[in-house]
Amino acid sequence: MDDYISVANAPKSATFQMRINPEIKERVESIYARCGMTLTDAINVFIQQTLNVEGLPLIVTQNSKQAMKEQAAAILMRELKKGEDSAKTSGWIDEGEIFAE
Repeated sequence: MDDYISVANAPKSATFQMRINPEIKERVESIYARCGMTLTDAINVFIQQTLNVEGLPLIVTQNSKQAMKEQAAAILMRELKKGEDSAKTSGWIDEGEIFAE
């Protein structure tokens, strides 16, 4: 998407309402307050990130913690493979060469 929209600077004329359990609302407001934000601020951040990535700005799974571990492991494996491929094309550096520098 080429047209950048800033939630913070965009004129506001539409309203959004939702129902939420009062206890849950109080708890999330407390969490966001510790971050220096209101619930409205947090929702606006979520909306801005949604616009930035053009999709949900978070991983939604039944077990997000496990999904994040798997994603981190996949990234690590890709980086290790790049290092191995680089070593094959550029040559291996042994421990003695590293300490000689």
